[in-house]
Parts: sequence; structure tokens; C-alpha cells
Amino acid sequence: MLRKALWAATLASGVALITSSTAVAAITPVLISGPSPFAACSTHDNSLTGRTFLDAEVEPQVAVHGSNAIAAWHQDRKSNGGAHGIGIGFSTNSGNSWGETTISLNACGPAPVDPSLAGYFRASDPWVSIGPDGTAYFSALSFNIQVPNGANAVVAARSVDGGATWDHIQRIPGGFFDTNDMSTDKNATTADPVKAGVAYTVWDTLILPTDNPDDNPHAQAYTGPAYFSKTTDGGQTWSDAKVIIDTKNRQQTIGNIIVVAPDGTLYDFCDLIVSPNTPFQGTRSNQQLAFVKSTDGGDTWTQPKVIAPLNNLGVHDPFTGEPLRVGDVIEEVAVDPSSGRLYAAWESSTKYQKQLKQSRGAWDDEILVATSGDGGDTWVGPTVVERLPSGLPTFTPSVAVNGGRVAVTYYDTRNLAAGQTDHLPTDYWVKYSTDGGATWGGEQHIAGPFDSRTAPIARGFFLGDYEGLQPSGTGFMAAFVKTNCDAPYPASNPLCAAASSNIAPTSNTNPTDVFVATLP
Repeated sequence: MLRKALWAATLASGVALITSSTAVAAITPVLISGPSPFAACSTHDNSLTGRTFLDAEVEPQVAVHGSNAIAAWHQDRKSNGGAHGIGIGFSTNSGNSWGETTISLNACGPAPVDPSLAGYFRASDPWVSIGPDGTAYFSALSFNIQVPNGANAVVAARSVDGGATWDHIQRIPGGFFDTNDMSTDKNATTADPVKAGVAYTVWDTLILPTDNPDDNPHAQAYTGPAYFSKTTDGGQTWSDAKVIIDTKNRQQTIGNIIVVAPDGTLYDFCDLIVSPNTPFQGTRSNQQLAFVKSTDGGDTWTQPKVIAPLNNLGVHDPFTGEPLRVGDVIEEVAVDPSSGRLYAAWESSTKYQKQLKQSRGAWDDEILVATSGDGGDTWVGPTVVERLPSGLPTFTPSVAVNGGRVAVTYYDTRNLAAGQTDHLPTDYWVKYSTDGGATWGGEQHIAGPFDSRTAPIARGFFLGDYEGLQPSGTGFMAAFVKTNCDAPYPASNPLCAAASSNIAPTSNTNPTDVFVATLP
């Protein structure tokens, strides 16, 4: 009840701010995450490194089918990778109210856990998609951080009752390893919008000759190809994983996501990282937005085609230099189900060519979108969706299309005052395009300002590498994370205790929650 009472109070105090920023009715987000169902899993922390941010939910994804909606997120985020488990929210009334459940992905439960997953202690990167018959497909990562080994896997599940229960929980064949030197990452699952029972999952596997990549930031030999698997029996089984983007030494993919065009063509988009490239550390990497496509259901794929350089520098607090972990290496994509026009959104920096990645004077300050109306042969843009006149950080976009209308959601820090260092005010917004992404307007305020300095820390203040956005009815449904420290950030609010470090304790026992907003 504390969560809902605090949100209601801050919503009431922020109505004037929200309605004054737009001519249409204010958007009222709905809280969908509750107390952690994995609290008992803290016993595993005795054998694992890193700090647990109990009741911290981050990085949501959402899927919509008619009046049914399913959201998934990290539950109890860890400072050095993953979370205790994955939380699931489900709604049968277009997101007006939500139930909550979990999936048995690791030793955290709930019981019974498949024996093949009982040796895993963390989960990450939830993704959900719903097919035309209402079957929901889910994927996530289950893994360990060196204890008792570096085992990791891409795990799939399915639901036939709108997300209330899940079955056929399994490791995808060829997508699991019992070693530190092969690491799966950034999976995404897409249900075929026309073919019932068919869905696709993609991810990258970082392959090293030595050890866990976090232990070897200067490894001179590694690669990170993109892998693909599909189900044709409604998620009961998945095909053996195969490489669809074969990277060379010191190259990798990340953020693979599939969209399906009206003619059935599959497009896999990714951040293609090529030489010169220094993983995890260094000045910057050569990161390019690229895609491959398949016209035969994933049997064969084209060679990668580059759309544009990402030119991202990440985000730092302009006045403290503290990092935020954001969606700087992840593109977001969508396809118009009628016209087949493709949309790719990402964050970028206008200062990329002038500044080093470590510079406090450089960060991502704009949201870009590129579009293609001819199957990816040519691309228009990138067009600037949002760039603040102040040049303050703007980050983590999501994109969706409905009835020819395009929506892009994003965070920004426009309410950060000059020299302000005690809080990091952050807001969540949406903009629309009605001309295929050529122009953008109609900005609406979704949530904030809230203090990102009270978010869990995972290589920076962390809300998620991505947030969720999908068509819903005649509009859109956005799933996003905000902290529970809202302006004016009263010191008497225990949820306004800053996280401060990866290991220091804090009195903030509920730093973040997942919200869903219905966008017109």
C-alpha cells in the first residue's frame, strides 16, 4: 500500500505540471509491480558477488493482444549483472488493472524448477510477444556470475492463458553453455503476427578464448555472432540455434531484435560492433546500426547492411560526472503492419566526433529515427525526434506503429537545474509522427520528474537498457520504470535515499517500480 499511496500523492502534486505541457488530457500511469516474490532468494547471496537491490524492478518489456497485455521485468536487480528473477504482470482489461506472477527460470523459483535450470541463480533480459491466436512467447537469460560456474542459457516459455501461468520452460538448444568463456546476451522474442504457433528468438553469444569478459576488458581475441531459433508448435519446442550474423575477430553484435513485415520477411536489427573496437573499456567502439533479412522463415539470411553509425557516448550526470546506464548500445525497431515501412530508433550524441567517451562534457543528447519504405534497400534520415535546446541528456527510446501513426518514448533531464548535484531530475515523454517519421510533434508528458540518483546501480544509475512500447487499441501501451523518489524529493521520504554505490547500504528498500501508461 505504501507504493500506491506515494504514487497517488506525487501524481496529485504533479497534475499542473503535466497538463500544462500538453493540450490533451494528462496521462495517468498505473503501478503494476508489487513487493518482491523472491525475497527468500537472498539466501543465495552468500555465494554470489555484488549487491542486491531488493524490490528494485528495471528494464520492462510489454506485449499486447486485444484487451490482454503482458509485461516482464528484472526483479531484485543485482549490481553486477541480472536479478533474482523475472517478474510478470498480466492484464485482461487493456491495462486498467494487473495481476502478478513469476516464471521458474532458476533456483529462486517458484517451485518446481526444471532440473536443468536448478543450477542457475540469476535471470536477465526478459522479452515477451503474443501471437495472433493469443499464445504468449517469453525469453530471458538464466546464468551465474562465476559461482559455482559461469553457466548461462537462453530460456524460453509460453503461456496460453494471457500470462497467468507459463509452461514449456526450457533452455533453447544451442543457446546454453557451462563455461565462463561463452556468454549469451540481449535476447529478444517475436511472435509471427500472421502465423499462429510460430515465433522467433535471437541473441548474441560473446565467445572468448580466456575467461568472463568482465575479467578481461583488454582481451585481444573474441567474437559475438547473432544466433536464431524458432518454434513452429506454439512454444512446445525450439529449433537448434544457428548463426545468422557471423562476426569476425574483435567484432560482435548486440541488441538483436526481429520484426516481421506484412509479406512475411523477417528483419533482424542489431548494433554491429566492428573494428576498431575495445570491449568494455577504451575511448569508444565503432558501433553501427545494421540489419539482415530472411524471406524463407529464417532458413537463409542476407549479409549485414549498415543503416547508420550509432555515434553514442552514453550518459553522465553533467554536474557530478556520475554515469547512468541507459539504452545507448540498443536500437529499437518497429514495422507498420499495413505498409511494411520499417522504423529504427536510437540515442546519439551531437558531440560524438569531438569528445572521448570518458569525457564528462559528452553524452547522448538526442533521439533519432531512420525509416525505410522499400524493404531496407534505402533509408530516410536519421531524423531528430528530440533534442533539448539545453543539450542535456536524452536517452533510451522505444518506438511503435499503430494505424500509420508512430510513437517514440524517451527519458530526458530537462528539469535538471544548472549546478544541481543533489538530485538528478528525470522525466518520461512521448512524441508522435503522422507522416511516416518525417516530422515529430505532439509531445506528451508521461511521468516525472523523479530522481534517477535513487535508482539501483549497475555500472551506473539503472532504469533499463530498454523500456516497452506496443500498439494498443487505437493508441499505444508504454511499460517503463521510474524511481519512487518524486519531486520535490523530500528528505523525510525513505525512498529518496540515494543508492550511492554498488556496495554501500541504503534505507531505500523500494527504489524503483514498473508502470504502464495508456497513450492516446
